[in-house]
Amino acid sequence: MLQTESIAFSSTERETLRKIMLARRDMRHFIPDRKIDEDVLARIMQAAHSAPSVGLMQPWRFILIRDKFLREKISTIVDQEIEQTANVMNERKTEFLKLKLEGIRDCAELIAVVQAPDDGTLLGRRTLADEMALCSTACAIQNLWLATRAENLGMGWVSFFDPVKLSELLQCPKGALPIALLCLGPVKYFYDEPMLVKKNWRDAKPLSTVLFQNRWQDEA
Repeated sequence: MLQTESIAFSSTERETLRKIMLARRDMRHFIPDRKIDEDVLARIMQAAHSAPSVGLMQPWRFILIRDKFLREKISTIVDQEIEQTANVMNERKTEFLKLKLEGIRDCAELIAVVQAPDDGTLLGRRTLADEMALCSTACAIQNLWLATRAENLGMGWVSFFDPVKLSELLQCPKGALPIALLCLGPVKYFYDEPMLVKKNWRDAKPLSTVLFQNRWQDEA
């Protein structure tokens, strides 16, 4: 366990962290038939589990999908949701279907992230119970994402699924909620900018448009 009492980070280390954050990408293209070393995966998962959580509730649960038949069933659920989403895209349907939206069949590791049933934690959650649980799990996913990138591996977050169907498939208990499918693995290259920007789907907002002082300001 890393001792944190007297750790001070150098400017070089701060720059490294900044580079990792800026180089993080939502990856879709993986090199098939590859593996991630177990010690590397252990480091990544420990980074995820070290994330902050409101009231130290640690609501995240990670399910490694190692059964190839289960992975194929999950792929089918994702395919179904992509089709359903395409049907409500109206004039952007054709453009949407051209996007590479997931890498489930090719990635080295597939991880389902499940929000555990509420354990009744009250500290910090009285007015925002569901939101704070979800934010806590999102912090764990972000830690996992950055740790994966630091290992020079790609990660993609897939949200195209029916949570009820996926919950049943993963035999989750009552009250549990799948919120993410994470694809991890080696990639040939990392996108030089977010894929949705690269494919002209949507432009990223500059910081200046979302950083306010003292009150909400109208976006330009």
